[in-house]
Amino acid sequence: MAFSRVFRAHTWFSVGVRRRPTGLLAVFITAVGVVLSIYVIGAATYFVIQPWTLGALFFSGMMTIGFLTVGAFDHSDTSAPALVDWALSLLSLVSGVYFAFNAGIIEQRIWPLDPLTDWDMFFGSVVFVLTIELTRRSTGLGLTVVALLFVAYNFFGHLLGGVLQHGYIPFEHILDKLVYTTDGVFGLPIRVAATYAFLFVLFGTTLQATGGGDFFFNISSAISGRQPGGPAKIAVISSGLYGMVSGSPTSDVVTTGSITIPIMRRLGYPRTLAGAVEVAASTGGSLLPPVMGSAAFIMADYTGIDYSDIAIAAIIPALLYYLCIYAQVHFRSLKLGLRSIREEDIPRVLPTLKEGGLFIVPLVVLTVALLNGYTPTMVAVFGTLTVLVVAMLRGKIRLLVVMIVVGLFWYTTTMWAVFGTLVSLLVAMAFRQTRFGPKTMVHVLSETAFRMVPVAGAVAAAGLIIGGITMTGLAGKFAHVIYQLTEARLFLTLLLAAALTIILGLGMPTPSAYILAAALMGSLLVDRLGLPMLAAHMFLLYYAVMSAITPPVAVAAYAASSIAEANPLAIAGMAVKFSLAAFIVPFGFIYTPGLLVMGSWIEVLSAVVTAVAGVLMLALAVEGFWKGALPWPPRVVLAVAGLVMFSGWYPAIGAAIVAVIVVVVFSPGFRQPRSGGAAAAPDGE
Repeated sequence: MAFSRVFRAHTWFSVGVRRRPTGLLAVFITAVGVVLSIYVIGAATYFVIQPWTLGALFFSGMMTIGFLTVGAFDHSDTSAPALVDWALSLLSLVSGVYFAFNAGIIEQRIWPLDPLTDWDMFFGSVVFVLTIELTRRSTGLGLTVVALLFVAYNFFGHLLGGVLQHGYIPFEHILDKLVYTTDGVFGLPIRVAATYAFLFVLFGTTLQATGGGDFFFNISSAISGRQPGGPAKIAVISSGLYGMVSGSPTSDVVTTGSITIPIMRRLGYPRTLAGAVEVAASTGGSLLPPVMGSAAFIMADYTGIDYSDIAIAAIIPALLYYLCIYAQVHFRSLKLGLRSIREEDIPRVLPTLKEGGLFIVPLVVLTVALLNGYTPTMVAVFGTLTVLVVAMLRGKIRLLVVMIVVGLFWYTTTMWAVFGTLVSLLVAMAFRQTRFGPKTMVHVLSETAFRMVPVAGAVAAAGLIIGGITMTGLAGKFAHVIYQLTEARLFLTLLLAAALTIILGLGMPTPSAYILAAALMGSLLVDRLGLPMLAAHMFLLYYAVMSAITPPVAVAAYAASSIAEANPLAIAGMAVKFSLAAFIVPFGFIYTPGLLVMGSWIEVLSAVVTAVAGVLMLALAVEGFWKGALPWPPRVVLAVAGLVMFSGWYPAIGAAIVAVIVVVVFSPGFRQPRSGGAAAAPDGE
């Protein structure tokens, strides 16, 4: 613990301390959070609010909360905000009031026919400065520096030479573009945060508050607790189950990791291993349907692809990701002789399902609503309301009402489904036994707003970047440079795009990393190389997610390090090793589109079979253990064969190579090396 704190105090990418205020301050922040949550829910379900107004009021509210709950530095006072925090929070609130009263005028104005007023210039400058500061506090220096570099390019790019030069842009025009249009701070990224992302975080928070997280952990324990390395496998399954509805690696680590990591440590698992397994499994939650993460919703809006299509396409790659982690954990557990959980500590499957099995219903509702064509916004609302029904009703009437509510999604209109669910909630209030009352409701609404602060800071900064790219045409210029460097060779371009996405994403939250990569390289992959839109952007999404756990900046690893009391960089490095599939699978679905459910059922089935074989080969090659330690030559061949299985070029060759190696390695005449490295003597058999 001490090492982690010292390390974070000296890192350039540290974030401000998160506060949990008490007393009157807590009441104020809770009130703002509840009002903001109701505003988002109302905008999603009933009120018609213009895009710029929605983003401006939402972000002003998030800044009001953010400056009070996130300190300026990692060593700031954790109990009370400083005077400057109060000043910035008040300025954020005043800005929101100004935008609320002038939203109609701002929405209708046209540049340059309607120049900015002095007050517009003032509050626009205030929002720009506050955005940079909130980004620095909530996400660290990495994204802040990148945003400032792009802003600097807007101001001084006309002084450059060559392809990167652009015309002179006056300050008023830059401010107008970045603040008073839907191409800047209050553009697409913040609107996604104020709709899809916020509501799905609300869904995850509600599920956790009602006991859904406990159910996922218990059912994972019942399934895999008796196997070798049971606690690590429980971490993989429970983090995947919780991550598929939370969509946030850091919150997943804190929630499930607070249980799984201490259990692994208590049974003698190395600290770094315990933290790395949890980080790798939690990160996959951003890739696992039905919720995925904020970046997936941004991808849907940015590309125009239906979110349901993205979720369906993401299923097979995400399952391959978790298969690789699970296989590596299994082989590592056998190699290290890691123990399972004690029999008396393992819950039984049937009692676990009886107690919390209805928490599966919200996942069914999410899936059904997506497949029925509802928008992600309404899908999140349906899921949250279903969680409330499951949590509040008891006995046979609970099952009956839940079945009725689920039926509404099939046979009625959207508003009738919402109305039916609300009636069910009112009926539930009549019962004494309930896990979800008004107090818990207030907590969930405020907690959701609290959790959204880092996301809001990240996507607002991404809006600054997107606005600058739009003004200067940088995306086309960047794509031209990459195109010339790789000479339009697909593999080299993909390799460079993956590396740049990871590098650009260092120090950034996943949504910002994806937005930047999509803006700079999306058109190159789609327009110039001719890749399908879905495959190209899913490729960038995967590497944006992986940038979040790649050293030296890995936020989830820092969260795990505080629980495991281990070096965060060591945890991040090992987590990357466990997440090997996430670095390979994107190339697989570019060359084998069947992995994205694109093509005939025969093509999809063939792609799945070869990819599963490839993942298992890679896991075996990395861990180097199966019934005994494997020497390096067969491990190398296994790795090559595994990669060939993803290529789409004659995967049978890889299978044949592996078959030959397995026969040679495990034939009776083969000499397994001893632990010391020497071969066994003939008479030792």
